[in-house]
Amino acid sequence: MRKKRGKTVRIILTGTLIVLAVNVFFLASHFNLLPQKSYTAADFNIETITSDVDFNENGIDDYTDILLGARKDAQNKPKYDGAYQQGGYPPNDIGVCSDVVWRAFKNAGYNLRDMVDADIQNRRDAYPRIEKPDTNIDFRRVRNLRIFFEKYAVSLTQDIHETDQWQPGDIVIFGNDKHIGIVSDKRNKDGHTYIIHNGGQPNREEDYLKRGTVTGHYRFDAALIDMEELIPW
Repeated sequence: MRKKRGKTVRIILTGTLIVLAVNVFFLASHFNLLPQKSYTAADFNIETITSDVDFNENGIDDYTDILLGARKDAQNKPKYDGAYQQGGYPPNDIGVCSDVVWRAFKNAGYNLRDMVDADIQNRRDAYPRIEKPDTNIDFRRVRNLRIFFEKYAVSLTQDIHETDQWQPGDIVIFGNDKHIGIVSDKRNKDGHTYIIHNGGQPNREEDYLKRGTVTGHYRFDAALIDMEELIPW
């Protein structure tokens, strides 16, 4: 009787361990914690689009500068912290998803904060949820960035399967203003682009399109914007 009971316990323990192992593997895979091979646009015969504008005149086009600026923030891995900041800008070692964006634009020479603030002043009706403008926080709210990019950027497909339409340096919004990131030049095995973003996750440049619901996709083409509306860093 004891032998039979002991065998039953071992079977239950083994089954439990197997279930736990499968769940751990699934979660690690889902959250991109396992090593993954990344691909480039060339692997799928997709042409990489570059900007005709080099706003900060550093020899690198705007789209690439925006990508590289986002990647710098990803490599820095600022702690996820959305606390209100006097002066507006958080220290380099903290931030949220929207901070990836203005830091990326800074790398291209643009002062996104000042451009958003100017647009709020000029188009108050376009920002109905702002009761009183606050330059310390308005540029860090995804909903305000969406309104800004809908005006000043080119709106693109939200279908992630149109893989050639997703290009490095694009801006993408998820879940009706819940999250924002920058499109990477890396792709998964299906050709879907990685996203550079800060949700507090370990890997800031990751295969995320499969997990988020895209509600906005934009490309900031300064060639289509009046020069007086472009504010340098």
